[in-house]
Amino acid sequence: MQRRRKSGEISPALNRKGWLFVLPSICLIVLFVFYPMIQAFITSFKTGVGDGLQFSGLANYKRLLTDSTFKKALGNTFLFLIIQVPIMILLALVISSMLNDKKLKFRGFFRTAIFLPCVTSLVAYSIIFKSLFANDGFVNAALMNLHLISSPINWLTNAVFAKILIIIAITWRWTGYNMVFYLSGLQSIDDGIYEAAAIDGATSVKKFTKITLPLLKPIILFTTINSTIGTLQLFDEVQNITNGGPANETITISQYIYNLMFKYTPNFGYAAAVSYVIVILIVIFSFIQLRVGGDKNE
Repeated sequence: MQRRRKSGEISPALNRKGWLFVLPSICLIVLFVFYPMIQAFITSFKTGVGDGLQFSGLANYKRLLTDSTFKKALGNTFLFLIIQVPIMILLALVISSMLNDKKLKFRGFFRTAIFLPCVTSLVAYSIIFKSLFANDGFVNAALMNLHLISSPINWLTNAVFAKILIIIAITWRWTGYNMVFYLSGLQSIDDGIYEAAAIDGATSVKKFTKITLPLLKPIILFTTINSTIGTLQLFDEVQNITNGGPANETITISQYIYNLMFKYTPNFGYAAAVSYVIVILIVIFSFIQLRVGGDKNE
């Protein structure tokens, strides 16, 4: 094994070996990630049906400005993002703090139970959700037995309740996923810090806001960016639970791209243009979150 030079630089021979190890990964990433991205960007400047595409400049991007379905999909995606992501992040933080308590019994069971939804089959959980929230489902029956409602709620056919159902489904599925990151972060915090705070008379709320949250800031930033990207690409839940209905009231940008590609008459150029809207939004939101939540010294 070759040693590093005194200056800290890696010897040329070791450097070449290192590049040989990473070269296959670079080639695969270029082939399966960057090449399709470039092709999609070129396709976004073409119009036509099927494989009969012709260059048309910015026609697809101009069409976005007058496309009511795209505006509806964009609005729904923003709505899910603004409401669901903060709720999920907060829930994951609270639950992870509770499950990090060493005095809590059956911690392993609760952690597993909350994490299970994110490894559950998407189709299976969608069918269960549709069953639970059906007019004669368990949720309506429970609410009526508690005298909270007088008649069943149309969760799947009412525009407002269909959106609420999607938010509930996404939150249920992904809260446990984020909880795992927070739990790993909490377990790396020295117990002595909390003990010192307790001696100083800090309450549980003070410990959470003054110790836990600041020390988990990098993980919170990571999960927030990750969740934002996931919500902007939201497709599976909407497709399987409401199919974008009723009347496109829950359609998202990703589902609209799918419809343009496979449900309607295939329009690859316009679908590529819509997909680049997601890319631009992800870049903008990630930049904002890094500027707001990132370390200013970095």
